[in-house]
Amino acid sequence: MNYFSSDFKLGILGGGQLGKMLLTETRKFDIQTYVLDPSDDAPCKIGSNKFFLGSLMDFDTVYNFGKQADVLTFEIEHVNVEALEKLEAEGVKVYPSPKTLKLIKNKGVQKDFYIDNDIPTAPYKRFETLTDLKLAVENEEVTMPFVWKSTEGGYDGNGVKVIRNAESFNGLPDVQCIAELMVPFKNELAVIVARNPDGEIKTYPVVEMEFHPEANQVEYVICPARIDDAVANNARGIALKVSEKFNHVGLLAVEMFQTEDDQILVNEVAPRPHNSGHYSIEASYTSQFEQHLRAILNLPLGNTDSKAAGIMVNLVGAEGHSGNVVYENIENILGRDGVTPHIYGKKQTRPFRKMGHVTIVNQDITKARKIAEEVKNNIRVIAAPQPPKGE
Repeated sequence: MNYFSSDFKLGILGGGQLGKMLLTETRKFDIQTYVLDPSDDAPCKIGSNKFFLGSLMDFDTVYNFGKQADVLTFEIEHVNVEALEKLEAEGVKVYPSPKTLKLIKNKGVQKDFYIDNDIPTAPYKRFETLTDLKLAVENEEVTMPFVWKSTEGGYDGNGVKVIRNAESFNGLPDVQCIAELMVPFKNELAVIVARNPDGEIKTYPVVEMEFHPEANQVEYVICPARIDDAVANNARGIALKVSEKFNHVGLLAVEMFQTEDDQILVNEVAPRPHNSGHYSIEASYTSQFEQHLRAILNLPLGNTDSKAAGIMVNLVGAEGHSGNVVYENIENILGRDGVTPHIYGKKQTRPFRKMGHVTIVNQDITKARKIAEEVKNNIRVIAAPQPPKGE
C-alpha cells in the first residue's frame, strides 16, 4: 500500500499532545490523517487533515469514525474496545489490536497477565470495590502501608495513592481496585519497545524517571538511565519478554522498578507513545513518534540509539493557578544550547496539568541534568491575571 501523498487514511483516536506530536511525523511523510476527540480545543485539531468531534467511549461514534480509515491507532487507552473489535473483524487494521488493549487497559487484568506469564511484578490483591478492600484491611488480610490503584481510568498520577492509615481512604471512589505491596526501590525505569506486524522489534535505551513527590507525576526523564550495564540489559530483556507476551504492534512503554537488590519489577505498560519517550524527539536518531508510525504501517524500524544524552522536563500547571495559560519566563531558556521547548496547545491550565515539555541534549549527562533543573526552576505555567469585575 502506498501511504505517502496518496488516498491512504490514518485514523487516530484521541487528539491530545501525543497525537499532536505524532502528526508532526505524518506531516513529514505527507500521510493523510483523521482524528477523533471529544474536545473542540484538542491540540490535534490544527494539525490533522480532518478533525471529528465526538466521544471515544461511544460505540457508534468510534465505529463510524474507524470505517473511514485504512489503519486505526490511538493515543489514549480509554476508547470503546467493542467498536475496535468490530472494525478489526471487518478488515480495518487496528494497531495495537483490541485484544492487546483489553489486556492492558484494566490494571487488575494487566497484573494477572504478568503472573500468568512469569513476568516479575510487585505482589498485589484485586478487589471489586473499595468497600471490599477496607474489609480486607480490617480483617488483616491486607497490611498497611500499601499502594491503592484504580483498575480503570487512572493517568498522570490520578488513580494511585499510598494508603498509610484509615484516613488515607478518604475521597477514594468505591470502584474496582488493587492493593499493591510497597516495594523498596532505588529507581523507576522505563523501556520503550517497538514492533511491527512482520515481527521486527527494537528497544530504546533504558530511561530513568524522577517523580514529583506530591503529584506522583514524572518531573524528569533521563536517558540513558544512570544504572549499571547489567541492570540495563536485564531491564531491556524483561521489556522484550513483556512485548512478546502481549504480541503488540506499535510502541509499548514498559515502566519498571529497580529494587534495592537490583531486581527488575514491571509496574505497568502503555501501548502507545509515552511521556518517557519524549526526549527521543531531539536526542534519538528516530523519535518514538516516527517509530510508532513506522511500526503500525509495517515499515522498517528506525535506529533507536541516542545521538547525545537527553533529559526531558515536564511543564505542568503551577499550584493555585487555573485559567488561560501563560508560560512565564520561557524566553529565558531559548538562548541556551540544546534546549527545546514543546508547547502542547492547551489553552487552559490547572494545577499539575501537563501543558508541555522541554528537552535538553548534551554530550555530558551531568551537565544536561543541571541545565534541566535550571529550566524547571525558571519556567512557570500560570494563569493569566483576571481583570477586575466590572471592567
